[in-house]
Amino acid sequence: MEHDLAALLAELEEFGSTNDAATDDRSRKMLNITRDTGVFLALLVKATRAKKVLEIGTSNGYSTLWLADAVGKDGSVTTIERASDKRAMAERNFRRAGLGSRIEQIGDEAGRFIGTRDAGEYDFIFLDSDRGQYADWWPSLQRILAAGHLLVVDNATSHAHQMEDFNRLVTASDGYLSSLSPIGKGELVILKEDA
Repeated sequence: MEHDLAALLAELEEFGSTNDAATDDRSRKMLNITRDTGVFLALLVKATRAKKVLEIGTSNGYSTLWLADAVGKDGSVTTIERASDKRAMAERNFRRAGLGSRIEQIGDEAGRFIGTRDAGEYDFIFLDSDRGQYADWWPSLQRILAAGHLLVVDNATSHAHQMEDFNRLVTASDGYLSSLSPIGKGELVILKEDA
């Protein structure tokens, strides 16, 4: 990772922490992943040589920058965020990082967007959004994730109670292997096994 990007990430960590401590309004919080989660995501993307990444939940783009750096020059990250103010903030951060050309921002409802994607379109999916919707999204997520690739879900420990229905669906689905990693707020790593 280049020094300038590392410095920007450190700045965004500080901003996110300060911002979130100063408000009780959830819509104004950044709710960024932890630094060790960013490293973990980058490691997984690089180890699996993922080149077409989907992120659901952009916020100010902190996690997106980890993903965009990890995919390399020939990779891309599509990131979905409904809040226009957060999309604008993220876009500024992407420009500052010099990674804007690798990132496509989508301002839409995630369920509608993923319902329109092609089968096997993504080789890595990072889910950090409205946990109450995950169970409804599972059929689309299964379809758009390429076989032999990973879907990672944030907050799997910190908000385990909100993911119970989703976890039951994953466990009951043939052809998927999952493991909970105690990194950050808990990362559920799901492998779609090869057919």
